[in-house]
Amino acid sequence: MDKLTPIFELREMLRQLERDVGLEDLSRIERDVLLAAHSLTETPGDIVSSDRIRSHSLLQPVAQATFYRAIRTLVGAGLLEHAGRSRARAYVVRSDLVGADLPER
Repeated sequence: MDKLTPIFELREMLRQLERDVGLEDLSRIERDVLLAAHSLTETPGDIVSSDRIRSHSLLQPVAQATFYRAIRTLVGAGLLEHAGRSRARAYVVRSDLVGADLPER
């Protein structure tokens, strides 16, 4: 087996998992922002700041403007919510919506 075959197989499995939970319509950056935010929470409903999300290793190569555009898209889709009465820089991940039909963009 060559070195690219296992990478291809893993990529295909990941794409299928993303389709299964309804994330295929998100861009790669939007998926990475959502996954980074989710990985920074321990329990559903935990609040995570945009600074913590932004510093996640998945998002290091992402431009700041692209990052905030992805945040806006995820908030618009209901996958991230502004946390309570906090400023716009704190979010709650709506992992209960993953797998549900996402609103059209």
